Amino acid sequence: MAMCPEGLRRWLKGEGGRVGVKVCGITREEDALVAIEAGVDALGFNFYPRSKRAVRLDDVAAWIEKLPPGIGRVAVVVNPEESLLRELTGAGLFHSVQFHGGETHGFCAQWGGDFYIRAAALSGENPVAAVLSDPAPCLLLDAHAPGVFGGTGRTIDWTLAAEAVRDAGRPVVLSGGLHPGNVAGAVLRVWPVAVDAASGVETAPGIKGAALMRDFVAAGRGMEAVRP
Repeated sequence: MAMCPEGLRRWLKGEGGRVGVKVCGITREEDALVAIEAGVDALGFNFYPRSKRAVRLDDVAAWIEKLPPGIGRVAVVVNPEESLLRELTGAGLFHSVQFHGGETHGFCAQWGGDFYIRAAALSGENPVAAVLSDPAPCLLLDAHAPGVFGGTGRTIDWTLAAEAVRDAGRPVVLSGGLHPGNVAGAVLRVWPVAVDAASGVETAPGIKGAALMRDFVAAGRGMEAVRP
């Protein structure tokens, strides 16, 4: 794994009081560059073959390597084979792994190191206590959709999410149905360490909208001035 840059390290560790922003499901270099220009801290690249936003390392490695070193690069996986993880961690391109499937705690710790992210579907069926029982150093809260791993566009229950942030004792990233029109309200209700969007800043699956990304970053960051 590459050394974690300051921006990503800050919100993974809950430092600085700044709302971090991650755009996930990046499939094109031009979208990555626009997101970076807009002010994101991190980009997510999906290596789950069944995802609408899936990429292959061979297809994206050359341009990911050229991205600014201060931008966090997160490899998103779902129940991955160890061969894929060897490939991703050995490439030296990614700063963190985000696990989205049914991986065990030990498996995540083995492959994720100090800064891995664990996605959890927060719902009435998977309550706060169950989510917080995972010892991951950073949690990402997502909406629950049976058989789907992220990028659903469903909005998470912000009341439950706020409870999780309050009780987690570690950084919590908010995802699940966030878009430029609701991210400010989500931050005000939940106060996560960072926000994450995929479908909410897209014009089509895997195709990001430049204006949507700019508006998302501006709206999320605009809440910093009123943070308690």
